Amino acid sequence: MEPHIPTTPFGRRPLKLDHLASQAAAKARPPEKFVHKWHVFRAICAARARLVVSERALAVLDALLTFHPETVLTGEDLVVFPSNRQLSLRAHGMAPATLRRHLAVLVDAGLIVRRDSPNGKRYARKDGEGEVEIAFGFDLSPLVARADEFESLAEAVRAEERAFKRARERITICRRDIAKMIATGIEEGAPTRRAGEGPADWSAIHTLYRGMVGRIPRTATREELEPIADELAMLSAEVLSLLESHINSQNISANESQTERHIQNSNPEPNIDLEPSLQKGWGADSGSIDPEPSAPPRSLESDQANAIRVSAATKAYPLGMVLEACPDIADYAKGGIASWRDLIATAGLARAALGISADAWREAQETMGTIDAAVIIAAILQKGDAISSPGGYLRALSAKARAKEFSIGPVLMALLRGKLAKTARERKSTG
Repeated sequence: MEPHIPTTPFGRRPLKLDHLASQAAAKARPPEKFVHKWHVFRAICAARARLVVSERALAVLDALLTFHPETVLTGEDLVVFPSNRQLSLRAHGMAPATLRRHLAVLVDAGLIVRRDSPNGKRYARKDGEGEVEIAFGFDLSPLVARADEFESLAEAVRAEERAFKRARERITICRRDIAKMIATGIEEGAPTRRAGEGPADWSAIHTLYRGMVGRIPRTATREELEPIADELAMLSAEVLSLLESHINSQNISANESQTERHIQNSNPEPNIDLEPSLQKGWGADSGSIDPEPSAPPRSLESDQANAIRVSAATKAYPLGMVLEACPDIADYAKGGIASWRDLIATAGLARAALGISADAWREAQETMGTIDAAVIIAAILQKGDAISSPGGYLRALSAKARAKEFSIGPVLMALLRGKLAKTARERKSTG
């Protein structure tokens, strides 16, 4: 008498149409088809989100596969029948109730099929020659029948991940390029309009850039990132075009100057300005931290006082901590930020991009100290759209510092806590 292969589960477990569909697919597979069980398992792991199975359920599937003695899954003998105790041990000590729950998940996802015995126990019945006549446990046939489907899903997930990484890479590169090109344009006094079209306004370009960056969600999908990446790429190309036009205009001016000097070379004492003054506008407001030429020379006592303030600042919060809390400031650095001097110079460029006037910047330096003022600029830049008026915010902080009511430590700690909270949320959402 041929043994009857069970269809329904033991006890109170219900029979679902999806279970019957999985059994039918397992029966319909070609008998000569074979797959490498660990190749299939890796494909299922890659496509687990689309199969709606958790990591713990995959750990149980991994344990079930270890009970099959062969590496290749083929033929009819694909039922494994470990006890809950042995299965729990190979699933890293999983609790029995948790184990049963994840086995149900694997069955509902169509990855395995239940072949329950009359009493619900798992075992194999052998014939007189010692061969397995029928086994009661978990049938791994769906892994063979759906192997091509799992591989297709895994490849689709990998392609999606590659596209997502490309979008993130584009955004990162464009952000770096735009920020540094804006800083260069401000420092060099390059116009943001073609010749005769109007005055320079790098602040407006920076506001447009920060608006694009501010639209990036905390946990973005590829569909959300790609349009923003395209917009940033277009803005990067436009800013690059402006700088290239400025370079070309400088080259033309230089050629005309050389020709004019060659024609007027008969003048024995030409009037040459070795250090021409900057024109009014963004070029004169480039965020330099050097004192004005008319400022009186500093005394030795003031230099010693500034040195004390610098040493106290670096002792209170190291440069690495500042860069950890305010990473966006590095986008404006020409050659990286390796010292406090680099941070101060970069902050001078960033404050101009934020639209903070030279007067507010100078007031902050005099009130807080040069380093603290630079750190505050980095913090304002990091907060982005949360601060509607960076110049007014900086003046308000300068007033508090003048009244001895302001400390920079809480600002940095708040930014660090926000960064840690964001990282925790992202890990939770991806987990």
